[in-house]
Amino acid sequence: MGGDLRVAALKKNKMGKLKLRGKDLRAIGYPEGPVISIAMNIMEKNYKFTEQEDVMNLLKQILTSPVEYANDAVLGLIAQQLIPKKEIEGAEISLNNTGISFNIFGGDQIEEGATHQMYQAAKLPIAVAGALMPDAHAGYGLPIGGVLATENAVIPYGVGVDIGCRMCLSVFDIDPKELTQRDHYFTRELNEATLFGAGRQFDESTPHEVLDRKEFDEIPILKALQGRAARQLGSSGSGNHFVEFGKVEITEKDAILGLEPGEYLGLLSHSGSRALGANIAGHYTKIAKQKRRLPGEANNLAWLDLTEEEGIEYWLAMNLAGDYASACHEVIHNKIARQLGRQPLKRVENHHNFAWKEIHEGGEVIVHRKGATPAGKDVLGIIPGSMTAPGYIVKGKGQEASLSSASHGAGRKMSRTAALNALTQDLLKKTLQQHGVKLLGGGLDEAPQAYKDIEAVMQSQRQLIDVVGKFTPRIVKMDGAVPKQWKKPKKEGQDES
Repeated sequence: MGGDLRVAALKKNKMGKLKLRGKDLRAIGYPEGPVISIAMNIMEKNYKFTEQEDVMNLLKQILTSPVEYANDAVLGLIAQQLIPKKEIEGAEISLNNTGISFNIFGGDQIEEGATHQMYQAAKLPIAVAGALMPDAHAGYGLPIGGVLATENAVIPYGVGVDIGCRMCLSVFDIDPKELTQRDHYFTRELNEATLFGAGRQFDESTPHEVLDRKEFDEIPILKALQGRAARQLGSSGSGNHFVEFGKVEITEKDAILGLEPGEYLGLLSHSGSRALGANIAGHYTKIAKQKRRLPGEANNLAWLDLTEEEGIEYWLAMNLAGDYASACHEVIHNKIARQLGRQPLKRVENHHNFAWKEIHEGGEVIVHRKGATPAGKDVLGIIPGSMTAPGYIVKGKGQEASLSSASHGAGRKMSRTAALNALTQDLLKKTLQQHGVKLLGGGLDEAPQAYKDIEAVMQSQRQLIDVVGKFTPRIVKMDGAVPKQWKKPKKEGQDES
């Protein structure tokens, strides 16, 4: 088309040589950038005796349909500047200058590092909405306690390393006084029901349908992890993971929870997807970082698009890891229920470190809850305190302000390294005695003093949830190994709990 125009010579410019101005091109819609000077130079050189009106009309046509001019020997140079560039794998992606707004709950209890990480996440070009929970502290990429909705993209480190980590509570019609009267019996059951410690595996695996899932055959990385996953099914890992007996108190009947007022014996567990989830997180984070480089500290927020093969793979693997984590709790709770000779009256379970497809303001988004409890309307969950502080059975209110989320616990106020350096065994022993708690394993990195005040955290989110029950720990089983990061300290606040 441009060649035809040149052959026809257009109308002769009686005013002399063509002279264009940048503001003329901007006025018809040309974007700020190199394309303006390129277009001016090309048109003034090749259409120098053409009427300006005709030249401007031609420039409008190129702007409207640049693909049609892409192969033109002269005008193609302009058109190529206007055709949207495909994302180049590995090219650095800039953050937005201003991020999306997000709500902060309990801001006076949240460390600066966690808030800074949330502000970074809010500047991602894929970010749609967000919230920060009162138990938040710094992690990798998205802070623990961070909630982020994105458009058709999933961030592996926005989900977290321990994919599908969850709480599970079984409530039994047993007088909780038995925990004191028969503490040796209940201690034995906790010791025999599961394994704690990084890398620990059972000699024999427990059969479960989750191990037969087709994803293990269809996704190469999962196939290599299947055997280990089978031997770790029903184990609990390390860090802040636990299995504990305690007292459940229900003060009034809730239609959703369905338990009569009274005191019950409760079995509460907290753990995730073990090596399966950790390897999935590491593998797909590496791919995401290769595909989308982000500046500085934001590089841990690299994402996968859910229309690309790697994104689809991660989504399937993440969901498998979540179901595997649930199966681990199921195995533990079923073992203990058999030993107790009772079926639970109620089992409440919720997970965090996960991404969900949800509707926000009329459109589908991907909601990452990294250390945040789903709190949709009438959705039940458990928010624990510490090894001595009570936890709470809660019912969500479905508040858009928090993307239907709440805290996943009390939240750390001291990193593991800081706790190990600042606290003493004598202080831990005294605290346990004061609260009547028997600790099996455990360590100073998980001491109650390392955690925020659960009552203050709950107060900060009273608009997000209703409390429908209380759990008070009595016999607590945890891993007792000294964390590796204490032997080789990391930066303060970099605990993935």
